[in-house]
Amino acid sequence: MPSPPDDQDRLQATAPSAAVAEVRLEAGRLRLSGDWTIAAAARLEQALHAALAGHDGPVVIDMAGLGRIDTVGAWLVHRLLRDRPGSDIAAAGERALGLIAQVGAADRPGPVHRDQPPFLQRELAKIGVYVIELLNTTGAALAFIGRTLISFWQALASGRGLRWNSVFIQMEQTGVSALGIVGLMSFLVGIVIAQQGAVQLREFGADVYVINLVGRATFRELGILLTAIMVAGRSASAFAAQIGAMKLAEEVDAMRTIGLDPMEVLVLPRVIALVLMMPILAFFASILAVVGGGLFTWLSLDIPPATFVQRLREVVPLSDVWIGLSKAPVFGAMIAVIGCFQGFQVTGNTESVGLRTTLAVVQAIFLVIVLDAFFALFYSAIGFD
Repeated sequence: MPSPPDDQDRLQATAPSAAVAEVRLEAGRLRLSGDWTIAAAARLEQALHAALAGHDGPVVIDMAGLGRIDTVGAWLVHRLLRDRPGSDIAAAGERALGLIAQVGAADRPGPVHRDQPPFLQRELAKIGVYVIELLNTTGAALAFIGRTLISFWQALASGRGLRWNSVFIQMEQTGVSALGIVGLMSFLVGIVIAQQGAVQLREFGADVYVINLVGRATFRELGILLTAIMVAGRSASAFAAQIGAMKLAEEVDAMRTIGLDPMEVLVLPRVIALVLMMPILAFFASILAVVGGGLFTWLSLDIPPATFVQRLREVVPLSDVWIGLSKAPVFGAMIAVIGCFQGFQVTGNTESVGLRTTLAVVQAIFLVIVLDAFFALFYSAIGFD
């Protein structure tokens, strides 16, 4: 007596068997039959190639005998329609037509990587982009300076006055809090200048002229220049990051909504604070640089402090002090404007904050050095050598 079939036999008996896919070309009519699925993809490619080997014109694709079809089979039919203009489909079911239409909609050319232009052309294109960006940034920065001046005038003319509480807070953050780092840097720079000068002047027996070098270089140039560079790295970045974060949080738009001018609230206090604090920081830095140079000459060159101070008063004219201090408000205003300008340029996401903060520091330091060179040429031209 035969044993009853197990579960596996019953599953195989009830599962539909796959119909063999076939292709026949009869008088320009391509008859498709069987299951056009991924399982028969390789054999269908060969069958289509063999059936259409001697026929180059359009065909009528007869799908009356078609069984199952998936995206692979639909792609083969769509490719026939695409590569043989004028071809048509006959006796196709709605599901097959819908699948062919979806595959055809997805048949789009992908991006093509163009050949790289020659090296010289690429570099010239980069320079052109940089020049255009520089011109656009310069124009926007000049417009921002104009808006700052207009806001300053409107604040005074309207009777509202300046926001002195905000100004004092910014003076503390940008000036008082910077005294430590600025003083330490200047003190060490004064020691370095004295040491390097002593090494060179000792060969000529002119050790005493180290005082001239430290005094004139510090009060006229290095005191204010190093202070401005330090403030540019410290405050310009802070301004850009603070305003940029406020812009991303839509706090700047909220100010405009309630009738506040962001230029008056955010920019003017920072500009005024740096204009007022930069001369103080520059003078403080110059004094500490001279102290550092004097300490080195006392310990290494046996020049007592009294002699150092007396010689300093003889060789450093008061005009050097005023020339150095006259640069400070200009440097302070420029650093504050650049930092605030880059903060207002923040758009999109937090990555833009980092980019604009970096640009604020780089541009501020660059403009400080350019302005310092301009002042040096200007004072030399009018006779303050």
